[in-house]
Amino acid sequence: MRPVEGESIIDVRGLRMRYGSTDVLKGVDFTVRSGEVVTLLGPNGAGKTTTIEILEGFRLPSDGTVTVLGADPAKGDEDWRARTGVVLQSWRDHARWTPRKLLAHLGRYYVPYSTPERSRPYGVEELIAMVGLAEQADQKIRTLSGGQRRRLDVAIGIIGRPELLFLDEPTAGFDPQARREFHELIQRLTELEETTVLLTTHDLSEAEKLADRILILAGGRIVADGSADELARQVAAEGQVRWSFDGQRHVQSTAEPTEFVWDLFTRHGRKITDLEVRRASLEDTYLTMVQQHESGRADQAATAFGPADAEAETEDAR
Repeated sequence: MRPVEGESIIDVRGLRMRYGSTDVLKGVDFTVRSGEVVTLLGPNGAGKTTTIEILEGFRLPSDGTVTVLGADPAKGDEDWRARTGVVLQSWRDHARWTPRKLLAHLGRYYVPYSTPERSRPYGVEELIAMVGLAEQADQKIRTLSGGQRRRLDVAIGIIGRPELLFLDEPTAGFDPQARREFHELIQRLTELEETTVLLTTHDLSEAEKLADRILILAGGRIVADGSADELARQVAAEGQVRWSFDGQRHVQSTAEPTEFVWDLFTRHGRKITDLEVRRASLEDTYLTMVQQHESGRADQAATAFGPADAEAETEDAR
């Protein structure tokens, strides 16, 4: 059965994981709904991979409740697995196969799980074109470049037309053009295929571009949950408006950038040039939230992007 839009696809409550005497996850709570692209961010060692492996059913938690596609991942049957796709950080089997033969072989495993609502698998030629491997379709896998191999990893992860896709550092090794094509593929999967996506990445610009919602995991807990813009507002309530007027550069911090810009144009019209409105970037936000948590100041208001920066830039402009 196809998930209803807005339905909970992943539900995590009180998730804990202990290795020996070390608590890696200390009570993680979050929900992912149908059709969302959610990015899980966190410093190395925060527990991102552990969390994903639990959701995929590859690791048992120490405590807590985890539901994925309506089931406990640790007890998921073959039908449940056919509804999920996984793109690992690396995958190095079948070096003597070609992409076309490997995808055709793997696709056969999904045929019994095809439904009227979601036919499985993808056609091999369609999938090869989707991931940009048409020219390499009949090359030995061992001859593929790192970026081409990563495209094949993505194709393997989505061959079964998953309802839920896990992506672990999906664009590692991609050049800028391949990264852009991958982003377009994810947008296609979510918009046309109604695929829900949970990904981890160290590329914050990628997270900002792809994610409907961002989760920040630090110290074994989710310390932030929201869109990039919502998180930026938590860190820095004010935005910056930058503009030029009569040959001089100006910068103003304001809690209402839209209203401020409207007033500027009302007063000065086309004399305003080089207009730019900025809020804290996701990188600013992420680093500030993690630093606050690590220093024990998670509940204190902090500004990573504010008046002091504005004043400094004004001086530079002069």
